[in-house]
Amino acid sequence: MRGLTRPASFEPAPRDARRVLVIKLSALGDLVQALAPARMIREHHPHARITVLTTPPFRTLLEACPWFDEVETDGRPARTRDLLPLLTRLRAQRYDIVYDLQTSGRTNRYFHLMRPWPPLWCGMATGCAYLHDNPNRLSLHTLDRLAEQLWFAGVGPEGGFAIGHAPLPDVSWYRKPGAPNPRYEPATFGLEGRYALLIPGASAHRPEKRWPAARYGELARRLAASGITPVVIGAGPEAEAGAEIARAEPRAVNLVARTDLLQIIALAERAHVAIGNDTGPTHLAAAAGTRTLVLFSGASNPQLCAPRGRVTTFSAPTLESVPQVEVERTLGILGVFEPG
Repeated sequence: MRGLTRPASFEPAPRDARRVLVIKLSALGDLVQALAPARMIREHHPHARITVLTTPPFRTLLEACPWFDEVETDGRPARTRDLLPLLTRLRAQRYDIVYDLQTSGRTNRYFHLMRPWPPLWCGMATGCAYLHDNPNRLSLHTLDRLAEQLWFAGVGPEGGFAIGHAPLPDVSWYRKPGAPNPRYEPATFGLEGRYALLIPGASAHRPEKRWPAARYGELARRLAASGITPVVIGAGPEAEAGAEIARAEPRAVNLVARTDLLQIIALAERAHVAIGNDTGPTHLAAAAGTRTLVLFSGASNPQLCAPRGRVTTFSAPTLESVPQVEVERTLGILGVFEPG
């Protein structure tokens, strides 16, 4: 794989492993991207019981995901004294192999605290069995980096994936066999015809990643005038932004804090387009296969972290001063509507 080599004594992760742990704590966008390597892990260990260690906001999403058999959500103890019960339980589970897809200082510490007899470990912890030994790993897009990490454990094709061709996250599994589930139908939210998802949120500590709600309101007016219903989605902290957009365009449907993550996937799958900041729900929309426009400020690099698929990125050093007409022009190029 592009000049990288495995140790001379390399043996791939055992396919007959019975108990496997995957660690992915946050954030939502990163977790969505990690669903691609999670599927590779499931395919490598088809008969294993696979547990994912994560955090509470992602329980419902991951419990529905077929790549996992069990979800544990206490992967980030807030206090040092709460770390001991977690480590005790991890040891007691006797995992055959752990795939650390978080690769943070915290999760590296989990490995070292499980010494002297840690399980096989795939990650960045010094001394682990499958060390992602590429000093340039952080210059890779998230999906390429995660696929390369698994290559060091022998997971995936022998030659690995070419840069830019790592598997994409798949969320189509949200649709269970059988009769359609009404909670995933647009009509449940009063939606008929064409609609566009507007995603004005971002992490509370990253306000520089937000395009102003006033600009989303102007875009909502333009969409509505074109016969496309604007639908605002997000979590509770986006309530103010959702209300501002709805005031600017009364025809908008404000679903902020009214959907769970699986419903966001369902709405995105049927949407005419999704327009959002670099935030978790935008990654979900892209993974659902909808045409997606992601707005990036200089606070993050789309070459490293943008969702892939039917995705177009719009970048500016700062989003605060970007006028609605510039975003609208990009949507016009995409054929969403004729630019005004």
